[in-house]
Amino acid sequence: MIVYGHRGAKGEAPENTLPAFTHAYRHGIRHFELDLVLSKDGIPVLVHDLTVDRTTSHKGNVGNYTVAELAAMDARRNVTGWPTRTGIPTLEQLLDQFADIEHLQLEVKKDRGRRLNVLCNRLTEIIQRRNLYRTVAVTSADTRFLREIRRRDRNIRIGLVAERKIPKPLTQAKRLNCEYFCAKWKILSRNMVDQAHRMDMHVSAWTVNRIHDMLKIEEMGVDSVITDFPTSTRMYFDNRAQSPLLPAQEASQSPEPA
Repeated sequence: MIVYGHRGAKGEAPENTLPAFTHAYRHGIRHFELDLVLSKDGIPVLVHDLTVDRTTSHKGNVGNYTVAELAAMDARRNVTGWPTRTGIPTLEQLLDQFADIEHLQLEVKKDRGRRLNVLCNRLTEIIQRRNLYRTVAVTSADTRFLREIRRRDRNIRIGLVAERKIPKPLTQAKRLNCEYFCAKWKILSRNMVDQAHRMDMHVSAWTVNRIHDMLKIEEMGVDSVITDFPTSTRMYFDNRAQSPLLPAQEASQSPEPA
């Protein structure tokens, strides 16, 4: 099962910052999930919320700040023990720094229609210019945005982000011709995973932070797990692969990521 670092490594470093990705990268993580919002000057930046309130000492919408202003912020708010300041980076800064990342899930949050149209254009241009067709999947809970991405370039892989069983998310994903089905892990079942695989979709479960829960979704046949603790998760699965113990036995003896 593939391990994706959630927002870089949200449980281990300031989320959606370059240090978070560097930290996980140094521990062997090559798959990441991250969030994109449009800056005031029309650049995709890495931030989960539509405001900067939660992760910085500033207030207001991300769209009210330029890339330079976002980079100058300190995005360590609510993170204890991280020693150095770090700002909000752009998508292209991340891509420039890590040339051999194997895959990125780029999640786009719901936003105003005009801003989403601009973000759609920017993302399409970046993917085309950098030839990232096999390296990224654009994901969102906003079905309109996914349709617009697909309309601009049918070769860009897309994924539906699903939090609830109703309305039927797999039916929505099929209508959109998604390659990825990114579901909150608690809504998944073996039957749902099997259905998604019959539709040729990669099933990615979020956000899973306990080894016990990872083993449950692994039994369902999930393809990848998105976790706040990618380095300790990767260590667990690497150790299990080298151990003669059965997974259930090892899980009972191994501490969960904390």
